[in-house]
Amino acid sequence: MSDIINALTSGRATATALAKTYLARIDAYDRGGPMLNSVRELNPDALMIARKLDGIVPSAKRPLAGVPILVKDNIATGDRQPTTAGSLALEGARARDDATIVKLLRDAGAVILGKANLTEFANILAIDMPSGYSSLGGQVRNPYVPALADDHGIPLVDPGGSSSGSAVAVAAGLCAASIGTETSGSLLHPASRNGLVTVKPTVGLISRAGIVPISHSQDTAGPMTRTVRDAAMLLNVLAAKDPLDPVTERQRRPADYTADLARDALKGARIGVPSDPADPLNDCYYGKLPPDGTKLMADVIMVLEDLGAVIVRASMPTAGWMNGPGTIMAVLNRNPLSANKGNPVAQRIVFLYELKHDVNLYLRDWAIETDIKTIADIVAFNDDNAEKALRFGQDLLLAANATRGDLSEREYKSARAMDLLTARTRGMDAYMNQHKLDAVLFPGAMGAPIAAKAGYPSVMVPGGFVSGADDKDTPDYPLGVTFAGRAWSEHKLLRLAYAFEQASRTHKPPPGLPGL
Repeated sequence: MSDIINALTSGRATATALAKTYLARIDAYDRGGPMLNSVRELNPDALMIARKLDGIVPSAKRPLAGVPILVKDNIATGDRQPTTAGSLALEGARARDDATIVKLLRDAGAVILGKANLTEFANILAIDMPSGYSSLGGQVRNPYVPALADDHGIPLVDPGGSSSGSAVAVAAGLCAASIGTETSGSLLHPASRNGLVTVKPTVGLISRAGIVPISHSQDTAGPMTRTVRDAAMLLNVLAAKDPLDPVTERQRRPADYTADLARDALKGARIGVPSDPADPLNDCYYGKLPPDGTKLMADVIMVLEDLGAVIVRASMPTAGWMNGPGTIMAVLNRNPLSANKGNPVAQRIVFLYELKHDVNLYLRDWAIETDIKTIADIVAFNDDNAEKALRFGQDLLLAANATRGDLSEREYKSARAMDLLTARTRGMDAYMNQHKLDAVLFPGAMGAPIAAKAGYPSVMVPGGFVSGADDKDTPDYPLGVTFAGRAWSEHKLLRLAYAFEQASRTHKPPPGLPGL
């Protein structure tokens, strides 16, 4: 994104030329060629918007003037684009206004190029739903391994959690940057699988107003970019208080997230590695890595030490990563394509109870031009259109619909309190306090649940490449590394990630997607 901004500033490119170039790449590689299927909907007004920005160079007031950006299709746009969350039930549904973050992007001069495909309803529809599949948009493919799939067409190497389309589009060069969302891993996992940088912010840093929700306790949006500096630039635009999302009122942020990004930022930093060789049974993050993942993380840690970081090897308290009492519930798996069909599967109580409450509010306050008014309507529509809408079932929606929908249940309140006690107080806080840490280092997206339950930030940066899946050989694909920390520590985490990024230089674009 930085090079594009430089090209626009110097006059070497125009907003219209850039939009046309990205649209051509989408046609060649997303609709044709490997058929990555990462873009669900193109903005019919994108070129008109771009033409109006020709001649307006990026500036402090409009830092993204002319920059083409995709947003995940659970983020409302009050234009001619539908906002569907990938659901056939919401096909054609529009929004009465832009989500707050879309307004911020437009105010900064961005060209909203279209909507990215996603795992349907951000992966809260069915147990064992393949990453990147939606009944409306189909299957997103990983650009590093686009051809390999099983007998059902499910990718052997998935494109990552529910923001898969947002990630694949950036990795494949179909947009300058994108916006995804996360409840627990949906930014980090696709960024890891596609060799990208992302910021999963502290809950409350970025407004959720106008985003189709799962859980207001954990939901957040975040940038997906190729570099740490680009992520910091987008965070400058997106991090703003919003009366439509009261949790943002407690926000704390620096004036500029790009300030003090330095190669020596890791010198003296205390980095926790939750993997103690003397306590192997409590090694849920590093102990189950395959051999190439283990080697990659050893190489990462060596780079950090060479940069002057103090590595603290100590297991995470078990209370931090194990679900606390009363935080999960069993849901019967009826997914016809799941190897675990017919068995009860543990699911998060907070997600299922908040889902009905929060989705009903979104449908009431934001959705227009649709007959779908409640989550019960979605369930009924899917039942009536099961052949197209329910390839993998809707067990999670059924469980959510069985709740009261007003969050009055004691089991919900207890589960939320226990999530905070285990992940935050007895987990991240206890671990970082005991060892006086600046950040915790996780392989890939493995640390997503503990940071997400705590509402704490994570920054993902490319770490290297691995191969193989389900005991089958595959081409190399990326594995990222996560720096996680306390609330409002995004700037510190970006600085640490930047120093590692500049020293490691592990990013490589997907093969077979040359310039047109």
